Amino acid sequence: MLKFDSGNPTKKDHITVGYFYNSVKDKFKLKALTEEIGFEKKITDQNLHRPGLALAGFVDLFSYSRVQVFGNTEMKYLSALSKEQRLKSLETFFSFNIPCLIITNNNNPFVEILDLAKNSSTAVFITPYETTKLVYLVSDFLEDQFALTLSVHGSFVDVYGIGMLFVGKSGIGKSEVALDLVERGHRLVADDVVLITKKSENILIGTGANLFKHFMELRGVGFIDIKSIFGIRAIRYQKRVELLVELEIWDDNAYYTRTGLETEYYNILGVEIPYIKLPIVPGKNITVIAEVIALNYLLKHYGYNSAEIMQKRLQKKLSGQLSEDQKIVDYFEHDFE
Repeated sequence: MLKFDSGNPTKKDHITVGYFYNSVKDKFKLKALTEEIGFEKKITDQNLHRPGLALAGFVDLFSYSRVQVFGNTEMKYLSALSKEQRLKSLETFFSFNIPCLIITNNNNPFVEILDLAKNSSTAVFITPYETTKLVYLVSDFLEDQFALTLSVHGSFVDVYGIGMLFVGKSGIGKSEVALDLVERGHRLVADDVVLITKKSENILIGTGANLFKHFMELRGVGFIDIKSIFGIRAIRYQKRVELLVELEIWDDNAYYTRTGLETEYYNILGVEIPYIKLPIVPGKNITVIAEVIALNYLLKHYGYNSAEIMQKRLQKKLSGQLSEDQKIVDYFEHDFE
């Protein structure tokens, strides 16, 4: 059974507030209201929190370790309080070690918020985005940061829009297959080291290591730069992992499917990925077969299963509904090419 030549999945236990801000400030239109105060604090939870009850004084279940968000509701509530009540509410809020605070909808922050934030070394950001949009964007970013990641030895190529991950023993020809596919117009995502991240419960995204990017090692040739040789159309930075293809030398004792009626799957980070074991023999065009695998996957995706259609025809033949000498056409027309 196939086993990836990789270590255990890794997962970040934290990111700093400074890293978070510098990574998303342009995308999410964040502006720091407290300069770089609190940038050393750690974000350890991918979830966000809107502290309505905490501002009202109920802090028994206050998820203070999460990024805090003040939307229209929180700001409206604070504006309805007297200055003394507002100060007391915010003092309670900032007494907890919160990572940072984001104010949405360009709501003007109260002076008390900025003063208490500076005193507690807590970063405060503001954005013009609505709360719903901001929460979605930040949650998606944090989910990615804290996602499980697996390093796999293989080649990852976008073939007709299908992310195909080629694995197999070292030297079996994964890079050569990937190179041939690129030459035929497909796009290389990563070679040698493929980093796979679990983006959601059923989605895996693959990319390359920053060190290698779109360089490829060909034995006997050395390192080549795919982007420089084939141009920007030959690469992409990320792709969903949709098919796993294992290359192996033909083994007379191994079983290789002949019909394709049963789809095998391989579990990667808890996600079931269609798995194909492809034997290699001299003269076999693996590149063309890889293209056919991708096209056949697309056919299945859109509801046409070639193996099932062929099975139905065989059943008709066995039941006598299909005559033995039946031709594809009823008669040969005047087309003698």
